[in-house]
Amino acid sequence: MSVSDAKRYRLLDIFFRAMRGEDIIVHSLAQDYGVTSKSISRDISDIRNFLAENRDLVDNVELKYMAKTKSHRLEFNNFLLSKELLAIIKILIGSRAFSHTELLEIIGKLKHFTTVSDRKLLEEIILKEIFHYNEVNHDCKSVIDTLWQLTRCIYDKREITISYYKMQREKVERRLRPIAVMFSEYYFYLIGYRCDTEDWMPLFYRIDRIVDIVEHRQFFTLPRERTFDEGELRNKIQFMFSGKQRKIKFSYTGPSVQAILDRLATARVVDKDGDTSIIEAETIGSGIIMYLLAQGTKVKALEPPEFVEEMKEEIRKLSAMYEEEQ
Repeated sequence: MSVSDAKRYRLLDIFFRAMRGEDIIVHSLAQDYGVTSKSISRDISDIRNFLAENRDLVDNVELKYMAKTKSHRLEFNNFLLSKELLAIIKILIGSRAFSHTELLEIIGKLKHFTTVSDRKLLEEIILKEIFHYNEVNHDCKSVIDTLWQLTRCIYDKREITISYYKMQREKVERRLRPIAVMFSEYYFYLIGYRCDTEDWMPLFYRIDRIVDIVEHRQFFTLPRERTFDEGELRNKIQFMFSGKQRKIKFSYTGPSVQAILDRLATARVVDKDGDTSIIEAETIGSGIIMYLLAQGTKVKALEPPEFVEEMKEEIRKLSAMYEEEQ
């Protein structure tokens, strides 16, 4: 190996060590390569110069000297900090939306942007959660691949046909105008309009149940009044149960009004009498019934009349189910 080849190898090796989050210690590397400390210091200077001269390629990546450890460390000024990465990884694990393999691949890539010491800490913090991780059941080969394919179709406004397993495990095909993807309670959802009707009712399909996607040559445009607002939907819907939009009112006597307000983004307290709070909220779909029933006797429906009757009907069915067992 020539002198220039040896130097090139050292430069690449030092850079990739730094990319993996290792601390670059001059005298240790000098011993590893059998060269002087001055040679390693020049290599580090060369790497610094390369990073400075190629900011359009590497952005604000710097090889900084850390006086406390007497080492050099690669820092990504515009990337996430270790504490931010930990928060994201915890959310990923809690979502249960990805297969075990996909989750490990994502976490493995994120860990490369932490220091060696932070990486060890991170691995110990999440070890038990990873070991006991249980993904939700998937029909599709890859949630991530399917999600990305649908995102491209939405961006291109391309009509698609999906092969899809319904809740009762019946396999169907639907030709759709895809308009949005969202995540809620463990699942990613595709939201789309049927191509064979003009009722413009947005329908929800769990992405993990989509087993095939055919991309058609037909493109679509949406009337201005049919433009979809994912943010508004997220604020008003519960458990991704579709349906009509309405304003509801109910009383709440539980210990934490804030928990209700956090869950229902559009909710607000309009009156209060002792331990009873009167709450109004803009909602979409029937998922709100499921959520409020889970509060037991702490909640009482007040308005509108059809909302009150729906709550009563569910309670009657529940009561009858237990009476049959007696």
